[in-house]
Amino acid sequence: MSRGTALRRLAAHEGRWLRSLAWWVARRRIGVAPGERALGYAGAQAAMVYGLTFVCVVETVGLGVLLAGKPVVHEVVLFLDVYTVLAVLGLQAAAVTRPHVLGAEELRLRDGARREIRIPLERIAAVRSDLRFTREQQRGGGAEVAELPVGGQTSVTVELTEPVVAVRLLGQRETVRTVRFHADDARAVVAAVRDGMAARGGTPETAEAA
Repeated sequence: MSRGTALRRLAAHEGRWLRSLAWWVARRRIGVAPGERALGYAGAQAAMVYGLTFVCVVETVGLGVLLAGKPVVHEVVLFLDVYTVLAVLGLQAAAVTRPHVLGAEELRLRDGARREIRIPLERIAAVRSDLRFTREQQRGGGAEVAELPVGGQTSVTVELTEPVVAVRLLGQRETVRTVRFHADDARAVVAAVRDGMAARGGTPETAEAA
């Protein structure tokens, strides 16, 4: 991938989390159509994000006092500190406004503003509650696993009958047969996905097979 392409994708990512801040303030969600179900996952990181935001604000105030006699340096540092606070809040805003989405045809799994994996319901072989701490992505038996963790853990595992293509932040494409992601209410998400499969003529018994 060229440097220009990578920079464009990073700029697009920055635009998405900035937009998420506005939608967060407006208490709206992005990409959830009427009739679709939003599946939240931001709760697990909320305490960490707000704690980090508090630390950043305290640092901003402290540096403002220390650099009061150096206006140029003060303005530069203030800009960087405010940007850092917005970026930290943007992490939470993106997770809140861009939930996982269950539609009639597919399950869309999101990692804030960073990535999205679309899984047709007809390709789901099994879905289950499965609390795991994340680790480096592994390959096994020719099947690749994609993880979308929150707070260092995932709580739902989806196994597929056919692979799907997942695109990373910088554009790397990978073929996956198993996706692990976090949901605030893993059991409710599993039940909802199974109901969606059943509505399409799938069998919940097959979905429970691990």
